[in-house]
Amino acid sequence: MSYLEEIQVKNLDHLGIVAGLIDEIGIVKIINNKLGIDVREKISAGTVVKSILINGLGFVSRPLYLFSQFFQDKAIEKLLGERIKPDYLNNDKIGRVMDELYKYGLNDIFIEVVLVVIKKIKIDLKYSHLDSTSFHLDGEYKREEDKEKQEEEKIIKERPIFIKKGYSRDHRPDLKQCVLDLITSQDGDIPLFVRVGDGNESDKAVFGKVLVEFKKQIKFDSIMVCDSALYGQENLQIIQHLKWITRVPMTKKKAKELVQNIEVEEVKEEDKEKRSDLNLESYTWKEEIVTYGGIKQTWLIVLSEKRQKSDLEKLEKQLSQEEKKSQKFLKEIQSEEFEHPQAARYKLKAINKKLRLLEIKEVELIETYSKKKEKIYKMISLIIKKDEEISRKTKEAGKFILATNLVEENKLEASEILITYKNQQSTERGFRFLKDPLFFTDSFFVEKPERIETMLFLMSLCLLIYNLGQRELINCLKRVKKGINNQVGKVTLRPTLRWIFQCFQGIHYVILNGVKQIVNLTEERRFILSLLPASCQRYYL
Repeated sequence: MSYLEEIQVKNLDHLGIVAGLIDEIGIVKIINNKLGIDVREKISAGTVVKSILINGLGFVSRPLYLFSQFFQDKAIEKLLGERIKPDYLNNDKIGRVMDELYKYGLNDIFIEVVLVVIKKIKIDLKYSHLDSTSFHLDGEYKREEDKEKQEEEKIIKERPIFIKKGYSRDHRPDLKQCVLDLITSQDGDIPLFVRVGDGNESDKAVFGKVLVEFKKQIKFDSIMVCDSALYGQENLQIIQHLKWITRVPMTKKKAKELVQNIEVEEVKEEDKEKRSDLNLESYTWKEEIVTYGGIKQTWLIVLSEKRQKSDLEKLEKQLSQEEKKSQKFLKEIQSEEFEHPQAARYKLKAINKKLRLLEIKEVELIETYSKKKEKIYKMISLIIKKDEEISRKTKEAGKFILATNLVEENKLEASEILITYKNQQSTERGFRFLKDPLFFTDSFFVEKPERIETMLFLMSLCLLIYNLGQRELINCLKRVKKGINNQVGKVTLRPTLRWIFQCFQGIHYVILNGVKQIVNLTEERRFILSLLPASCQRYYL
């Protein structure tokens, strides 16, 4: 046997960190307990799920039909267990496991994983954030829809989703889609609840039911935070026993009145430093007690200086654009010949529907004759500003209203309400992660809606693993008060886990004459590993 034949080199890179985080949560054990272990199978369902999650967080954008190829150059026996071979992870095996997961209940499995994380990692659950996004899909996905059955079903459906067109957050209204509802913790953006819905589903119709179902599944006293889609009489009645913070739509009559008429309070000198410490120096506000939908609430009317400046600039730009447009309309209507007065006024009405801040007003309708000696009418008109509308938009600039049912003895500080709502971006960060082109969203080649739901369930588990690892790393860096270099060489206490993954590129698992070892484990990499759970360290040290 030659010297070269005695060496085996496999890539480990950052995948040991991913595998360790999966082990820390105990996902393999949870899946195997749910689906069972068939001794005749070469690989268990839990290990298949682990391999999918490692593939998903490999950031190589390799779809699942090339799944086994992903592990050809990886240290698969180190990551998944001895005697596991890449060809065990074939399409048929993956498909069977995905179908078994769906049949058992994706929601039940996800909730159990989340409960383990909450108990083991001690996630702060004072605030939870709900939002939704859409995923556009290729393919026909033809299914007959039983509308009556759909209306009767609960928020956790027994039927598969309907892939169809709806409001597209991806700005692809031409494609069919499905909707993903996501609840995350404010502490570390940890996904707590995931639900996949029909492509044409409305946030306003389901958000209240989603929150109620979430509280049934995970029983803890969390304040729910949501955008304005939640704020409607029906939803507020549904969630009247929950604690919540949301934004009030400016379409509400009471909201319009308050924004127009109320003056936010000026900041007292003694409060300026406090607001600066909270990064709220550009905000002022005023509280009002309001009853809406039969529920007593605190409304916080907020003025953001930055947003006000931006809104006023947009208003000025809109006014300038309308002036150019209205000049064109004015020439058009004044040069046109009409057969009767009604036609002229109908045309004027149609033009004014296209304007928001300006109006073309009729001055005089002149009766005259055309070159053919036929009676015609010509309109003399002028452009005027809609002063009332411009004034309304000027007063609204930079203002928004937050509402909460936490009043009296449960009352929150205004600053806490505002800070908490600003953290609503925790779900948006999750959506950006799930839609990253380096993630395995290319795997949406599957044709069955059940597989789409299962894929989104697995992607959500990837998000949970990623955010959990990032949270643990950042918290450890804060405790040891020592940072690491970021992409531009500056020391940071808040690195992204993706950067850590990049730092671990080039680590290999080498077997030389039967001796197994890890190579390229530098001091910096050892320091990073010391900040991660012991389950991650086992794959390297």
